[in-house]
Amino acid sequence: MRALYVEEHGGPEVLKLGERPIPKIRGDEVLVKVRAAGMNHLDVWVRRGVEGHSFPLPMILGCDGAGEIAQVGDLVSGVAEGDRVAISPGFTPVATEESLGGDHHLDHRYGIFGETRDGTCAEYVSVPAANLLPMPDDMTFEDAAAIPLAALTAHHMIADRACVRPGMDVLIHAAGSGVSIYAIQIARLYGARVFATSSSDDKLERARMLGAEVLINYAQEGWVKRVKEVTDRRGVDVVIDHVGESTFAGSLRSLARGGSIVTCGATSGPKLEADLRLIFFKSLSILGSTMGGMGEMLQVWRLACRGQIRPVVDRVLPLSEAATGHRALEERAAFGKVILVPGE
Repeated sequence: MRALYVEEHGGPEVLKLGERPIPKIRGDEVLVKVRAAGMNHLDVWVRRGVEGHSFPLPMILGCDGAGEIAQVGDLVSGVAEGDRVAISPGFTPVATEESLGGDHHLDHRYGIFGETRDGTCAEYVSVPAANLLPMPDDMTFEDAAAIPLAALTAHHMIADRACVRPGMDVLIHAAGSGVSIYAIQIARLYGARVFATSSSDDKLERARMLGAEVLINYAQEGWVKRVKEVTDRRGVDVVIDHVGESTFAGSLRSLARGGSIVTCGATSGPKLEADLRLIFFKSLSILGSTMGGMGEMLQVWRLACRGQIRPVVDRVLPLSEAATGHRALEERAAFGKVILVPGE
């Protein structure tokens, strides 16, 4: 089968499109013929490499995907060849206290497709049956592949870690990113007023269409000052920050007393400086967040199937143009998700 993989870390030039063996499935797995694969910033990190972390190379990239079941393992029931499914991106290799309690993302053996086992940027991928998400008839493969990882991440940050409630103010950075497009929608769904930042007026207008009410172009005005003005100096209750180094100090200053920063990434860098006095005087919380449990994934998938949150696809590319997709993510040139089509 054709697959997109990396054998060494580096720039987009290390991406390889070539032949790899069709995966063999275990009894509790199915083989999915991939029709669409969703790109995430994790694909970029796996390609680049992360200091202090080892990836099992060579690795077929891709965390998200959707397609048709091509083969069913002997121990699998409830699905059949030809079923249209999306793929939940996270898994644990064995039943554990965390996984059985619904928090499999907290298990130290937790893995993600395209990071710890071969992913979805291929014509076929082997998937544990527990990771299958049935697709409604009116959902396209491209939309289905745009949902799981980013929407789950956003929901866990908003609903579980920050416990957003009606009437709260929530500031969401980088309005056009995959996580942020869902965070905007989910924060609105939970009754919050959403502040969104971007350096692009076009992205901010599209964020408004998703539910953001206060739009801040940080290239034209100080976003901390604007937050204080709009909230009458109170600050926001929650900041959703996956940018990291360049925004963290300002995010702290933007919070109301008792407020929380929730972070799931560090695209601008991992090093932080913070005034501890600000944190304890204002009773602030700094919350880390990675993915979410399988039960939560099913909740998020139900919201998507009902149309209560909707995917935003920036562009669809053939697998042969994956480097273009990687550059778009690195240059923040996309609003929403970049989708790769393995069969083209």
